[in-house]
Amino acid sequence: MDAVTFGNALIGLAVLLAVTVALGVFVQWRQGRPRRHIPHEVVQPTRLGAESLGQTATLLQFSTELCSRCPGVHRTLAAVADRHEGVQHLDIDVTHRPDIAKHFHIMQTPTTIVLDREGVVQTRFGGVPNRDVLELELNRLSGETANV
Repeated sequence: MDAVTFGNALIGLAVLLAVTVALGVFVQWRQGRPRRHIPHEVVQPTRLGAESLGQTATLLQFSTELCSRCPGVHRTLAAVADRHEGVQHLDIDVTHRPDIAKHFHIMQTPTTIVLDREGVVQTRFGGVPNRDVLELELNRLSGETANV
């Protein structure tokens, strides 16, 4: 192998490494951040296996059996829902509901979707949601002033 070919190979590896690191940083940056520019649809509680949604909002968590972060997110979402009157927490195990995973385009667990009182999708969190941001979202939906 001559010096020019070896140099080109090193440059190619360096570019590949830089692209991989940049992609990893981007994916990590998006974890837990709310997304509001999503298609708004009305979610029927019966589709989720629930009788009703929360009077103010519903925290819809998507989990799997093998998700290591899902139990912690479940505890956090349940505690946040308990602190806000009219907020309900639903946990859907997409291991047993692949139809739901496909419908909501669940690519990672945990994923949390915040629904308003009518069941309209308002916000989506991929990964572990930031508790303070989640509180602000619920305050926005209920019209309360933020006190986080």
